[in-house]
Amino acid sequence: MENNLKSWNGDHYFLNLRFLLIVCVFAGNAIEPLISRMPGLHGLYVWIFTFHMPLFVFVTGYFAKPNLHGPAGRKVLAQIALQYVIFQSLYSLLDAAVFKVQNIHHSFFAPYLLLWFLASHFLWRIFTAALLKWKKSAQLAASLLLGVAVGYLAVDGTWFSLSRTFVYLPFFVAGYHFRAEWIVKVFTPKIRLLAGAASILVLAAAYLWGERLPLGWLYGSMTYSQLGSYLWYDGLGRLGMYALQLVSSAAFLSFVPLFTGRLTDYGRRTLYVFLLHGFIVRLAAASPLYASIHGAWGVLALLVSAVLLTVMLCQPAVRKMASPVIEPPVDWMLAAGRKTRTSAEIRISK
Repeated sequence: MENNLKSWNGDHYFLNLRFLLIVCVFAGNAIEPLISRMPGLHGLYVWIFTFHMPLFVFVTGYFAKPNLHGPAGRKVLAQIALQYVIFQSLYSLLDAAVFKVQNIHHSFFAPYLLLWFLASHFLWRIFTAALLKWKKSAQLAASLLLGVAVGYLAVDGTWFSLSRTFVYLPFFVAGYHFRAEWIVKVFTPKIRLLAGAASILVLAAAYLWGERLPLGWLYGSMTYSQLGSYLWYDGLGRLGMYALQLVSSAAFLSFVPLFTGRLTDYGRRTLYVFLLHGFIVRLAAASPLYASIHGAWGVLALLVSAVLLTVMLCQPAVRKMASPVIEPPVDWMLAAGRKTRTSAEIRISK
């Protein structure tokens, strides 16, 4: 075991984590239409939401290390912006042309469903880069303060994913500064066993008492007033959620394989699952599928289908077909930006 750890690759561990998280994202979105009539499923849904988005943001911050600054950073920002425009347009077109949704307001400033992550990712990178001149402890403290303070604003928290951007900013900052070797130092076999037990306890608590917890607190998309709370100490509720998410997230890490395997390869293409699975879930919700699910076997089939579809969307063939819209070329945008800046500099110099 010790010899194996000498050749251990931390990036591969986080790729494994990223795949397991995208499975949870797909599964959570797949069961959401059922949680109001299946209490046990509600508990599973709450358990998933205690860790899957905090950890997804965390791992996104971790992989931002080599490309937060400079030309590489600008390229990533341009690609995120283009992805957002493409998929915001596609989802809106689907609502208008296929589902005939009435009285819905489509705006690029109101991210459609899961697209909040793209809007927030764009801003996380900017805010993290701006904070880097500070000490790491000050960066984390500032991000926590912003995550608590945003809830007091008298605005719609979903507007350009404002609330989630700041609520999840601490996880992005923490991921950016996280060193992979800490995993093998901290997660000894004994600790992994204890952490796995802790995760199961969180699941049991979610099953027993999850319905008492307003889901808005887990989503992070609402201000305190939108959650129906108007007290000066509401920020303590957000700190309590951070504590729950930290414990649940750390416990879930015990399930992640340490070494390279098939999950590692799948983890390289989770962006495809993230952006495409929404179409599948949206189509399923508009079909008679959920009306036909009444018992445990139907739920099990739904969860197995979510896992299999996740694996399918991670295949190289899907990347080959969908890469023009998932990873659109942005060199033309960067070239146009450089040309515009050069022209502006020439005019100013004159």
